[in-house]
Amino acid sequence: MRQIGRSKMIIPFVAPALLVYVVFFVFPAIQALWVSFHEWSGFVPKMKFVGLSNFKELLKDDMFLMSLKNTLTITFIGGFFVVGLALLFAGMLNRTNLKGSKVIRSIIFYPNVVPAVGLGVLWVFMYNNDFGLINGILKLFGLSSFAHVWLDTTWAFTSVLVAMIWAYVGFYLVILQAGINKIPNTLYEAAEVEGAGYWTVFRTITIPLIWDSLMVVVVLWLINSVKAFDLIYAMTEGGPSGTTQTVSIYLYDMAFGKRVAIFRMGYGTAMAVFLLILVIIGTSIIRMVSRREKIEF
Repeated sequence: MRQIGRSKMIIPFVAPALLVYVVFFVFPAIQALWVSFHEWSGFVPKMKFVGLSNFKELLKDDMFLMSLKNTLTITFIGGFFVVGLALLFAGMLNRTNLKGSKVIRSIIFYPNVVPAVGLGVLWVFMYNNDFGLINGILKLFGLSSFAHVWLDTTWAFTSVLVAMIWAYVGFYLVILQAGINKIPNTLYEAAEVEGAGYWTVFRTITIPLIWDSLMVVVVLWLINSVKAFDLIYAMTEGGPSGTTQTVSIYLYDMAFGKRVAIFRMGYGTAMAVFLLILVIIGTSIIRMVSRREKIEF
């Protein structure tokens, strides 16, 4: 009876948030699924039903397949460095007597307070082959042979990936730090008494006790990397020759166009639905793989 009473008290508090979620997230997702079955410009009231034709076209679209490859590369390769560096920095800044750790933490997080478009413009100037900072430093130290046109077809994707890693590490660092800060110091003190080294402590105490926070970081990176758009678009607009094109950028191009309007809303929405399915599958796999016995402390 007491449990039923608590449920009745919870419902009025949860209902408004649930209503907002249904109206602004669930309903648009269902509507997007319906639109993806149609050929539609977005400017006429009547849509032409084409069934699964948009999805079949995706599988034959070379540009979409290239965009998908780039997106998955960002997700896995970029994720390895973003999550790895965030975890490394979180451990170093929280469990060492490093002077100026707060300043370092602020510097790493700083890109997250600047609009991604601004960061993109900054990196374009840094990568400029004539007066850019990177080539300038290389030439200053007599390493002119390593100077490149960093945003050409050969180096553009790598250059964009480096910029993304630099920009996003700070956000995930904060999440992991919050998890590490909850670990009792007595566990670390006991490990030190036993003579455990830093890496042993990090591997056997820190990582197991922040496992839930780490999985949150992995899921968030999966979602954010799959919908990567603003920073890349500000730097290259998906070029040159589609080498930095992601599914989100290609979706935008098909729905609206760049210099010439395309307005294939139905086809673009099919890509959005594909991304949603990709995220659902990815998060489900992560949940299954990362499931483990809960550790209480």
